[in-house]
Amino acid sequence: MSITQTNQAQGADAGLEYLAFTLGSEEYGIDILKVQEIRGYEAVTRIANAPEFIKGVINLRGIIIPVVDMRIKFNLGTPTYDQFTVVIILNIGGRVMGMVVDSVSDVTTLTPDQIKPAPDMGTAFSTDYLIGLGTVDERMLILVDIDRLMSSAEMGLVDKLAA
Repeated sequence: MSITQTNQAQGADAGLEYLAFTLGSEEYGIDILKVQEIRGYEAVTRIANAPEFIKGVINLRGIIIPVVDMRIKFNLGTPTYDQFTVVIILNIGGRVMGMVVDSVSDVTTLTPDQIKPAPDMGTAFSTDYLIGLGTVDERMLILVDIDRLMSSAEMGLVDKLAA
C-alpha cells in the first residue's frame, strides 16, 4: 500500500467530531459542522402561541432567530437557567436557530466503530432523531441527528431538507 493510499484509508476512519452537551444527567452530541457558535444564555422574547419548547427569539447581530429549549423538547423536566446554561447557534439547511442546553462539555472525535445503533426504547422522543450512541472510555454520548430533529414537521423551523 502506498503512502497516499494509507493516508486516504486513515482519512476515511478518522471519525467525525461531535459537540458534547448536557441535558439533565445525560450527555448528548451533535455534529460540530452544524454549530455556528456558542453563546451564554440571555433572555429571549416570547412569541405568542409558539409551542412550549420554542423559548422565543433572540437578536443575533441583526438576525432574529428562534430558540428551542431542548430540555422541554425532550421532556426532561423543568429547565433551570444558570451561569452554565448556553445557547448553541446552529446553521441547518441555511436557517440559523438557537438551542438551549444545560452546558457544553467538549468536542469529541468518534470513529465509526465507537458509534453503536440506538436501541428502540419507546422513549420520550423517537429514535428517528438519533444517530446512535457514541462511546468514549466510560462516557456515553447520545448522538442526535440535529438536521432531522430541527426539520421535523412538529418543529416547523426548517423547511423539509431535500433528501
